[in-house]
Amino acid sequence: MRGLAGKAILVTGSSTGIGYAMAQRLVADGAKVLVHGRDEAEVAAACRHLGASAQGATGDLADPATAQTLIDATVKAFGRIDGLVNNAGIYPRGVLGETTATFFDHIFAINTRAPLLCAEAAIRAFRLQKSGGAIVTVGSINAYCGLSNLTVYSMSKGALMTMTRNLANALGPEHIRVNQLNVGWTFTANEDATQQREGQKPGWQDHVPLKLAPTGRIMQPEEIAAHTAFWLSDESAPVSGQLYEAEQYPLIGRV
Repeated sequence: MRGLAGKAILVTGSSTGIGYAMAQRLVADGAKVLVHGRDEAEVAAACRHLGASAQGATGDLADPATAQTLIDATVKAFGRIDGLVNNAGIYPRGVLGETTATFFDHIFAINTRAPLLCAEAAIRAFRLQKSGGAIVTVGSINAYCGLSNLTVYSMSKGALMTMTRNLANALGPEHIRVNQLNVGWTFTANEDATQQREGQKPGWQDHVPLKLAPTGRIMQPEEIAAHTAFWLSDESAPVSGQLYEAEQYPLIGRV
């Protein structure tokens, strides 16, 4: 991918799942990646597999201080930071009528507050470098409505759309681009475990209703990673403030 060689990029939540696939793609395209996760062993294993172009850091994004710590770790590891992927997120199920303040606050702390704090810390670093930068935030198609057991999750992702547009509108003159991927149903180990807990049989991901996945399967992390690499790279410049639906079907006009 042209426009990524030598760039230093932080990917939150990248020791496993979609984030790890993103780190793999970015390293393959010549970037240097700061791998983040909460488990030290998982982060270390990811870095071993990714090789010399990756270094790791741990931290709980529910802690507001973690955002600045991760940006600082990226700059310390590579001498600079050129891109941020706000990938980390949680999606616990809920029940309408039973939402607690604790449940709500925890989801918003990780899914909404942390991306903003990471973005602001990255922006400060970009400004010191005076060389611009790129931020890609991972949202969800659930932001447009969502299922009844994902109300708070959907709200947290909806807020990110406003954040993306707001930051892009403010930062364009500084050559800092901010875009968002609203990701559709994608297979990961965590999603597999969730589906099996809810009664699906192993291999369910290859036999989903065509209404939900017109190709007959849900998307793979590597496919989302390819879109992420494009929006981080110079190939997508100067476009900013865009909400890109990484989904198999159009969200508007579907019957």
